[in-house]
Amino acid sequence: MNVQKLLSSLGPCCAVIGAQWGDEGKGKVIDLLAEHFDVIARACGGANAGHTIVVNGKKYVFHLLPSGALHPGKTVVLGAGMVIHLPTLLEEIHTLEENGIEVVSRLRISPAAHILFEFHKDIDTALEERRAKVKGKGIGTTRRGIGPAYMDKAARAGIRMERLGTDLRKELEERAKDLLAMYGITVQIESELQHLEDARKILNGCVTDTIALLRRSKSILIEGAQATLLDLDHGTYPYVTSSNTTVMGALQGLGLPPSALTSCIGVAKAYCTRVGEGDFLTEVEGETGERLRKRGGEYGSTTGRPRRCGWLNIADLNRGALINGFTHWNITKLDVLDEEPEVPVALGADADGKVAYQTLPGWKTSTVGVTDFRKLPDAAQRFLRFIEEQTHVPTSLIGTGPGREQMIIS
Repeated sequence: MNVQKLLSSLGPCCAVIGAQWGDEGKGKVIDLLAEHFDVIARACGGANAGHTIVVNGKKYVFHLLPSGALHPGKTVVLGAGMVIHLPTLLEEIHTLEENGIEVVSRLRISPAAHILFEFHKDIDTALEERRAKVKGKGIGTTRRGIGPAYMDKAARAGIRMERLGTDLRKELEERAKDLLAMYGITVQIESELQHLEDARKILNGCVTDTIALLRRSKSILIEGAQATLLDLDHGTYPYVTSSNTTVMGALQGLGLPPSALTSCIGVAKAYCTRVGEGDFLTEVEGETGERLRKRGGEYGSTTGRPRRCGWLNIADLNRGALINGFTHWNITKLDVLDEEPEVPVALGADADGKVAYQTLPGWKTSTVGVTDFRKLPDAAQRFLRFIEEQTHVPTSLIGTGPGREQMIIS
């Protein structure tokens, strides 16, 4: 792996952003790069995100903590753009500590990050059921309360981390009356207060001015959550998440100026997946879709739902590159295509939604664990060069398996 050459091209502030509908494998490249940066920062979203890392055969799943938290000694930042479900965060901290990885002393949380309560999950479920009743289907939310927490934020009615440790009983009691009237939801006030107290005991010293901390830092790795096509403004609305998932959303969520960013890695699978409802022009069903799902292990790390599978869409990658200014591609799960006799790649669609494909030859050879581009089958090399030619962004990182070491860096 030519890590040093890659690092010199990334510079001191690098963002890692999903280019599709999430689940691209961002966690692996973040984990690989994290040891070379001082701060690992997550900017937006909540526990609807899921990053899976495999280290020495052991799988770790993160929902709130950045994947880079696996590296001891690195400062971990949760930014103002996040909505934080405190029991989930405490559970992740506990899991790491059970495995000998201490994180509390190096965790820094923006006081402006919002707290996501259990009642937000109940609102999420109620709203999704209303959509299904009125429109015949919902939007495919994870029902983790993300949308309702951002609703409160936008309405200026949310509770932020700066209030952790203050008496919130009266405020929760008033909120409980409103939610019972609006949605028929019963808020478990004592349980919510206990979650707050549990978090105060562990996290109170972690809440600090993260903007000042980031500006003092020599190097920052920004971990995006979800992906570009799920962005609230630029994604496939309304089948999107409730935060801004692009690089500009990440900078906003952390309080960093655009001039701070020195590189942006776009992460895309060698094929494509989507969870939930919404358009998916290159989706394939039947035997082919099931084959991709099985080989890729395409089941949600947050929900366990089977993902919809399909072919790579160059038009989507180009749009993501335009929005985010990608400087490098990380193409993941190349090995999932190893058994395909041919690999269709979508170039875009016409006004009627008819997709134009270019079919590339498959390689019918295992690429699992390959770490040298020159050792890839010729057809696999041509596939990756085709992506570069069509997007004008270099494929600098290529995933050839789930393990930390199974990566080509070119």
